[in-house]
Amino acid sequence: MSYACGALFLDRDGTINIEREYLADPAQLELLPGAAEAIAAANRAHVPVIVVTNQSGVARGMFPESRIAEIHRRLDQLLAEQGASIDAYYYCPHHPKSASAVYRVDCECRKPRAGMLYAAASQHGLDLQESVMIGDKPSDLGIGRFAGCQTILVRTGYGHETEQQLPAAVPSLIGRFDSLLPAVEFWLHARSDKARSAA
Repeated sequence: MSYACGALFLDRDGTINIEREYLADPAQLELLPGAAEAIAAANRAHVPVIVVTNQSGVARGMFPESRIAEIHRRLDQLLAEQGASIDAYYYCPHHPKSASAVYRVDCECRKPRAGMLYAAASQHGLDLQESVMIGDKPSDLGIGRFAGCQTILVRTGYGHETEQQLPAAVPSLIGRFDSLLPAVEFWLHARSDKARSAA
């Protein structure tokens, strides 16, 4: 199936905001340096910015599912203060070993499975092959690879540990950067160059 345009898919914790394991309090949300600037650059380029995040803290009983929306509202506020915005959020609250029958699901939406990307593509008319997935964990690279996206690793969050686990060459991985801003700038420039060459 062919869609109209590509998107910038972003992991949340450790990529946009400082990694706090099982973030449960909106007041503890803190943007990483340059993250808002990176997202604003994509906004100016009219590229959809979509967050895809595993939130197994719900399945583990650490916070209610409603807390995720509260955290995303806070994230929207912090980004808006710097002229940036997220177009859509997708999250997975499940875990196959959850004590809760409601959340004990071996689902297709938990990264590295690609259910969230497929849902976003279907609902927003996106071409996954023209999209990129940026994150700091192996599961972020995995979801992008499985969905047919390009992938980029950032060294924030768990990125340094992830990089040490990677072989020299990784299918779909087009870059490794210290943070989100240079990663997004690199992808936007490559995207622009490709569009010019195709014109």
